[in-house]
Amino acid sequence: DSNYLYRILRSVKNRFGSTAEIGIFEMLGSGLREVENPAVILISHRNESLSGVAIAATMVGIRPFLIDTQGLVSTAAYGVPQRSKTGFDVRLLNMLLAVLEKRAGFRLAAKDVFLNIAGGLKVIDPAIDLAVVSAVLSSNLDIAIPAGCSFSAEVGLTGEIRPVPHIDQRIAEAARLGFKRIFVSSYNHKISASASKGIEVITVGKIEELMRRLFGDEKER
Repeated sequence: DSNYLYRILRSVKNRFGSTAEIGIFEMLGSGLREVENPAVILISHRNESLSGVAIAATMVGIRPFLIDTQGLVSTAAYGVPQRSKTGFDVRLLNMLLAVLEKRAGFRLAAKDVFLNIAGGLKVIDPAIDLAVVSAVLSSNLDIAIPAGCSFSAEVGLTGEIRPVPHIDQRIAEAARLGFKRIFVSSYNHKISASASKGIEVITVGKIEELMRRLFGDEKER
């Protein structure tokens, strides 16, 4: 994409391996240079307290990434609420908003909701669900998520927090990048001690539990 400084290379066909892998390169005057630490471009404002920003621990093929998930909730200006997204499936966004409305009591039907995955990535990993929900809740309440938090879990229609595969790799990557806490599903039973070294693994089972852990007894909706 010529609108981005960085280039993402995906293989369409690979006779000797998976087509799920990607490479990230920086376009310089001398040509393409590999970006060895994608977190530099996929995570921004780590040290600022901004509402509507959540960090997702996701996987592309067998490669773990931590990416910025940015949500914005505002009063619908033109009567008909907008649902806009970049790098995320709009149908899945609508489903997650319905879960928040039904299971958590957040009145989002009359509000505009915008979602952006930073860096130009298109993410299809279900593990990003928890970060999307957290970013939307944070923006709606206008309360920043505590610094050093990351998220990796799927959200079901009943509001349950579902486990995702390769959880050890996701946790280890978050710890490597200096994150202090990661929220995962309470149904992820097999988490190795080596992967969680240096990071607090917080398990949650329901959306309501996530809200309490992140925002306490905040009732404004």
